[in-house]
Amino acid sequence: MKSPVRGPKQGLHRAPPAGQGPQTASRRARPTRRSRALEEPGRAERRAGARGPAGRRDMQGAPFQKSTTPGVFPGHWGGPRPRPTMPSLLLLAAALLSSWAQLPAEASSWWSLAMNPVQRPEMFIIGAQPVCSQLPGLSPGQRKLCQLYQEHMAYIGEGAKTGIKECQYQFRQRRWNCSTVDNASVFGRVMQIGSRETAFTYAVSAAGVVNAISRACREGELSTCGCSRTARPKDLPRDWLWGGCGDNVEYGYRFAKEFVDAREREKNFAKGSEEQGRVLMNLQNNEAGRRAVYKMADVACKCHGVSGSCSLKTCWLQLAEFRKVGDQLKEKYDSAAAMRITRKGKLELVNSRFNQPTAEDLVYVDPSPDYCLRNETTGSLGTQGRLCNKTSEGMDGCELMCCGRGYDQFKSVQTERCHCKFHWCCYVKCKKCTEVVDQYVCK
Repeated sequence: MKSPVRGPKQGLHRAPPAGQGPQTASRRARPTRRSRALEEPGRAERRAGARGPAGRRDMQGAPFQKSTTPGVFPGHWGGPRPRPTMPSLLLLAAALLSSWAQLPAEASSWWSLAMNPVQRPEMFIIGAQPVCSQLPGLSPGQRKLCQLYQEHMAYIGEGAKTGIKECQYQFRQRRWNCSTVDNASVFGRVMQIGSRETAFTYAVSAAGVVNAISRACREGELSTCGCSRTARPKDLPRDWLWGGCGDNVEYGYRFAKEFVDAREREKNFAKGSEEQGRVLMNLQNNEAGRRAVYKMADVACKCHGVSGSCSLKTCWLQLAEFRKVGDQLKEKYDSAAAMRITRKGKLELVNSRFNQPTAEDLVYVDPSPDYCLRNETTGSLGTQGRLCNKTSEGMDGCELMCCGRGYDQFKSVQTERCHCKFHWCCYVKCKKCTEVVDQYVCK
């Protein structure tokens, strides 16, 4: 079945056209008609601040119905708060209850799809609406996409889970190790700070969605897409066949862009405000994650011929291993650019001596909090009780990991497989070996 979404007319090794990057201007959001929901890479950043949920078109070009929900971030009042004039106890209690009721909505995110398994489409009841309305963490625009593409939601959850696991692997030896704290906010209050760590988390989770949707298209799990239709690379030898069923990274890129960025596009903050700066930061890092997957997709080939002579090769487009994507994003994290919002609603470098970041770079607007000690305000869990390496001088070493507080030593018994032998036919039999090792934990 042909997908209604056409991929970009570009070669295999060409990245999406460069977008506006972090310096993108963002105007006040207003419900105006906008063009197709799936744009070529780079154009959506120019429109991020001027698009609201009204007028948006879905993946197949059909216009959404106008939403009655204001396009503001939960908890934002949209203007100066009036001074209280001797409120009664009843009104005060009602206001407190109302504010408490908003806290879960403010803290929730679409990342929670990774923590709460989504039902497969075949388990949905025909005509039932509560499926998307019951999924936690979705913004109004994301909920509309869910209603149109319910079969995609399980793979969005898989992509979020892939991103979280990769984040935990990349930061396993750091003071902040990408720990999940609950099923709603997933990472807790630490994501409310626009730090380097937050930038990486947004990027790697967006990359996970591109990866999962692209694979699902190739495997025939989604009715709106199929195998990749990328044009044959010009540098491919003439006697090699361009075919097979490749990962549809073009569709994955576009759907992830529409879904993940929907939450940010719905927010309406004053031009030049810190809140608008955070929105632009999130959009920049989402794009960097998607482009990492897009650019690292490469040609894979298979030989054909008698007795493995490889007289003929068939090639197709294949996604890179996600670990390589995580490694690249970790390098971008190490070189992330510190930005600030200007009065004109643009992000600019804090230190103008550095190079302007591209659309593939990570940016942040706040310094990282102190991850050494537990802090309920910032969401830091601290490093007390974390394992450390006594002999290492890196971030996993006890001196740095424990922040100078010292460490405790204890012995533990580890069991592992050993002395494995292959038996005909056809299994491997191993013995179990135990070993007493010294381990160190931060005080």
